[in-house]
Amino acid sequence: MAQPSAQSHMKLITLQLLLWHSILWMVQTIPLVSASSVPPPLPLPKSFLLKSLEQVRKIQAKDEVLLEQLVSKRSCLRQLHSGLLLYKGLLQALAGISPELALTLDMLQLDVTNFATTIWQQMENLGVAPAVQPTQNTMPTFASAFQRRAGGVLATSHLQDFLGMAYRALRHFAQP
Repeated sequence: MAQPSAQSHMKLITLQLLLWHSILWMVQTIPLVSASSVPPPLPLPKSFLLKSLEQVRKIQAKDEVLLEQLVSKRSCLRQLHSGLLLYKGLLQALAGISPELALTLDMLQLDVTNFATTIWQQMENLGVAPAVQPTQNTMPTFASAFQRRAGGVLATSHLQDFLGMAYRALRHFAQP
């Protein structure tokens, strides 16, 4: 059986959310009982009320945590994507650093580009991607071999730090 596409999966999730929204709306707008058809209500036991209130507070707290995690994931994914675009540009600016490093630099650029694409696709799957994919800002140009080497050291050093942070953030999101 073929796997559903990400777009059809998002449509299914959207339909489910709309269904739940309409059900909740109907529940909130339908009067629970008609005042003329039911005898006066029996008083509810205080223990029941206290337990129910506690359950409502627990549900609200969990819902708040979930919302916070969803918002922080969106922000984190956008920051990861923007950072990867920055490093992609910096690596492109290092072109011609030296013939012996050209293949490694090309592979690193490809890996960074693939990672940025993966992050973007996940943002689209979650429905949190901006309408237009951000573009790369103007990158520095290195006029001399020394500037390319010095820029290469700085760019790759900072890329290592960035990837360490990205790894920790993604591991945090992977925890239940």
